[in-house]
Amino acid sequence: MKRILITGALGQIGSELTLSLRETYGKDKVIATDIRKPDHEVATEGPFEILDVMDQKRMSQLVSTHRVDTIIHLAALLSAKAELNPLFAWNLNMSGLLNVLETAKEFKTKFFAPSSIGAFGPTTPKNATPQNTIQRPTTMYGINKLTGELLADYYFRRYGVDCRGLRFPGLISYKTQPGGGTTDYAVKMYHEAVKHRRYTSYIKKGTYLDMMYMPDALAAIIQLMEADGTQLKNRNAYNVTAMSLDPEKLAQSIRREIPEFRLDYKIDSVRQQIADSWPNQLDASCAKEEWGFKPTFTLDRMTKEMIKNIM
Repeated sequence: MKRILITGALGQIGSELTLSLRETYGKDKVIATDIRKPDHEVATEGPFEILDVMDQKRMSQLVSTHRVDTIIHLAALLSAKAELNPLFAWNLNMSGLLNVLETAKEFKTKFFAPSSIGAFGPTTPKNATPQNTIQRPTTMYGINKLTGELLADYYFRRYGVDCRGLRFPGLISYKTQPGGGTTDYAVKMYHEAVKHRRYTSYIKKGTYLDMMYMPDALAAIIQLMEADGTQLKNRNAYNVTAMSLDPEKLAQSIRREIPEFRLDYKIDSVRQQIADSWPNQLDASCAKEEWGFKPTFTLDRMTKEMIKNIM
C-alpha cells in the first residue's frame, strides 16, 4: 500500500485506522473521506475530502487525483440501525459497495471491506464456527455483509480486483463511541462502569459473542493488506476473533478492577434477536494459517487498558 483512500473515515474503525495508517505510511499517503468534515484530527491532520459513497463520479475523481492504489471501504450502516431502516441500509450499504468495487476495477486498486459475524445466521454452527459454512443471515445488515463477501469474490474472479476482507467480531475501543452495533454493549459497559459503577445490559446473560480489542483489529487489516496475495485462499471473509464473551464474563473482568461494579439487565428484543442469530465463537484458523493472524490482547489485559484510558 502506497496511497490509501478510506471511506467512512470518521466511523468507529475508520477514525482509528486512519491515524494508524498515517503513522505507518505517512500522513500525506492516507486520504480520509466522509460525508462531513468536523474538527477532528482525522480531518485536520492529513488529507481529507468530502465524499458520499453514493457518488461514484466524485469517488473516481478522488482516486485519480490522489493517485490511490488501495481503497479501504468502511462507510456503512451497522446492525441495529439497519434494522430500524432496512431499505435505507440496503441502498447505502450495497450501492456504496458497488461504487467502490467499480472504482477499484477502473483504477486497478487494492480493495478492503470489513464483513462481520452478522453474515452468519441462526442455522450456522454456533461453536467453532468454520471459515466456510452455512450462511443464512436473518438481518438486513447480515444480508448486506454476505452479499458484500460474494460481490468481492466476484470482482476478484471476474475482473482481477485484489479484494480482501475480514469477518470482524464486536470491536471494543475507548477512543470512539459505539456506532449502532449489537455488540456495542461491551463498550458501553466499560464507560458506565467507570462513570457510575453500574450498567444495564440490553443483551441477556449467557449470550456469547466474539469480541476483539481495536488495536488487534487494526493490526489485522494492515497485516492482511500487506500479505502475499498468492497465499490467500479465503480472500474476502476471514474469520478473526480474540475472545468470546457474554455480559457476565465481561462484568467479572471489570470487577477485578472495579469490585463494586453492578450489572443489571433490561433486554432489548430487537438486539437480542440479532445476537441470538450470531455464532458464539468463531474458528479463525484459516486467517492464522494463510497470513499469520495472531491477536495479542486477552480479556483482562483489554479491561485494564479500557478502564485506565476511560478514567
